[in-house]
Amino acid sequence: MNKEIINENEVIDFLHSWKDGIIAIGQVFLDHKDYKIPAQDFITEHYLFDEDEVLFKPTFTKDVVFRNNFDDALSYFIKGHIHEDGGFAIRPWKNIELLDINIIIENGYGFAMGVLNFIPWVGSNTFEIALTFVLKKDSKNKLKIKVHHSSPIKHYVDAPKN
Repeated sequence: MNKEIINENEVIDFLHSWKDGIIAIGQVFLDHKDYKIPAQDFITEHYLFDEDEVLFKPTFTKDVVFRNNFDDALSYFIKGHIHEDGGFAIRPWKNIELLDINIIIENGYGFAMGVLNFIPWVGSNTFEIALTFVLKKDSKNKLKIKVHHSSPIKHYVDAPKN
């Protein structure tokens, strides 16, 4: 298979892997185990940091808007060295629903834009987040994130539990 060729099923599978990875980090946190290594593995598995430049604008950032390197991305996901980071992956999330996903495949890239509904384990405050990924294959022919932009669009306080 030519590494430049990306198909829509690969993009959908990748989105499921990404959301499942976020949930899995939170589960390790809930189990009171070391969640740093699974978070590092998640970033390595899903982002191109080890081979290429990455642009990453996480959902809940204000003071330090971008996380364009591995260590800053890790800080965002598990509450690290950047003071505003609360640990997005260790909130933790019970479920993440993929909603309204749109995909374009063009010139060796996969573009995915959609809405994700985040349902927490604790409390009933759900979030709908708009997400855009630009995906590219790495040297091992694995799809990874080159550009990640996400922002909150709805926050439901005391939403019905799923």
